[in-house]
Amino acid sequence: MALNNDIIKMYLFADWSDQKIMKKVICILICTLFVLPLSACSSPGIFGSKNKMYKEDFMTMDTSMELSASGPNAQKAVEESKKKLFELNDMASSTIKTSDVSKINDAAGKEYVKVHPEIIKMILASQKYSDITNGEYDLTVGPIINLWGIGTDKERIPEGSEIKAKLPLVGYKKISVNQEDSSVMLKDPGMAIDLGGVAKGFAADEVLKIYKKYNIENGLINLGSSSMYAVGKNEDNGDWKIGIKHPRSEASDNLLGILSISNQGISTSGDYERYFVKNGRRYFHIMNPKTGYPVNNGIMSATVVVDESIPDANMTADILSLVIFELGPEKGIKLINSMPKVSCEVTMTDYTIYTSNGFKDKMSDLNKDFKYKDLPGK
Repeated sequence: MALNNDIIKMYLFADWSDQKIMKKVICILICTLFVLPLSACSSPGIFGSKNKMYKEDFMTMDTSMELSASGPNAQKAVEESKKKLFELNDMASSTIKTSDVSKINDAAGKEYVKVHPEIIKMILASQKYSDITNGEYDLTVGPIINLWGIGTDKERIPEGSEIKAKLPLVGYKKISVNQEDSSVMLKDPGMAIDLGGVAKGFAADEVLKIYKKYNIENGLINLGSSSMYAVGKNEDNGDWKIGIKHPRSEASDNLLGILSISNQGISTSGDYERYFVKNGRRYFHIMNPKTGYPVNNGIMSATVVVDESIPDANMTADILSLVIFELGPEKGIKLINSMPKVSCEVTMTDYTIYTSNGFKDKMSDLNKDFKYKDLPGK
């Protein structure tokens, strides 16, 4: 499949909570002849470009990230945004013992814990979509994720009895939030929340606020590629080209397709970044909170695009990519079609692709391995 100029290759994963995750390098394709990795993207600009970008790449949230911005305040915006991302990691990581999330989990069944209002916002947003999906999406699935250990050196298939013992600890309605004093309590001992499906989207929204404060009109917020926001135009004054990873190929230039976006957020959830295979079956980190096993509905990836006009666009995209993955194509696309300025695609294990209204208009260069298909009854 031929690649267009300025394609950002998305190595997509939905969860940054485990420090053992293999770190993927996100590359920017400057032209068809040169692939410029993050380590070489920290220079103030690219010679000859119309929108010269100040760029910095760094690691936080256990992810390779890159921030790009153009304009007289670009460096200030990027440096302040970088500082904010490290602060959010310290608050929301479940593997940092001093984080707000760890404090909440350690106090489960014991007492309320006072946390930063930003943590409250993430929890409330997650609970909202748990209600919408009748619990198909649930941020209290932490005990199940820990049991499987997928993406760590302790990954395994738990015994059915172990899973059965942990399932009573999963239940978003057992999170008690006191907004007046910004405190949270998990009602049962052993419960645990995991904000891996929401925190990077929230972080992208915070970076966007900083960009707006510094009047940044063009740039890219690339938070490990599972959460990205395209600000205005790219270096050549065109829409940003975002390449979606082929879910079953390790080749960096083998893409599912290419999205053209501007002033929109994008998020993808897939079964191919944190997984192991045993006896021919793939076990991955996106868990069904009702069964305690990895989601098993024939989806291997789901991508969501959200317009800037939607409040908290990046956090919404982050959550919705997981929601669709867990709901399945019919229910997931029905939900997306009910939401203005939001669109999605769902890639199935049989290599068919279902799309919501408006998504195909953004997509080009569909890989020959895949084919579009209408949902039953459409």
